[in-house]
Amino acid sequence: MMKKMPRLLAAVLAGAAAVGCGGLRGTVSGEARDNEGRPESRHLGWGNGYRGPIHVRVLAEDGIILDVEVLSHREDPFVGGEALRELADQVIETGSPLVDAVSGATETSAGFQEALENALNGRH
Repeated sequence: MMKKMPRLLAAVLAGAAAVGCGGLRGTVSGEARDNEGRPESRHLGWGNGYRGPIHVRVLAEDGIILDVEVLSHREDPFVGGEALRELADQVIETGSPLVDAVSGATETSAGFQEALENALNGRH
């Protein structure tokens, strides 16, 4: 069973501050509407994982993350791949980019966090 490490990276705090202080500033790669007709924003970002780039697409509305899709990565499917699934689930569950790193997959976790931050801040 993987144990969780303390909260990650001061850089993530900067991304969270951007979300909390006026919404998402990312480049919208597609627009969708929710059931009530409000716009949802999809943002692309990437970060450096243990074995290379991690690409994500983030769906957000009113500063809350609704969905995270890992588009591509080169991480080990059993360690890094499982960590990415767990991290995405944590983000979706909380609606926030502030999630715990996965023990044993620290660099993968950092790359995922970097990808999230880049997506939310419009740096793809």
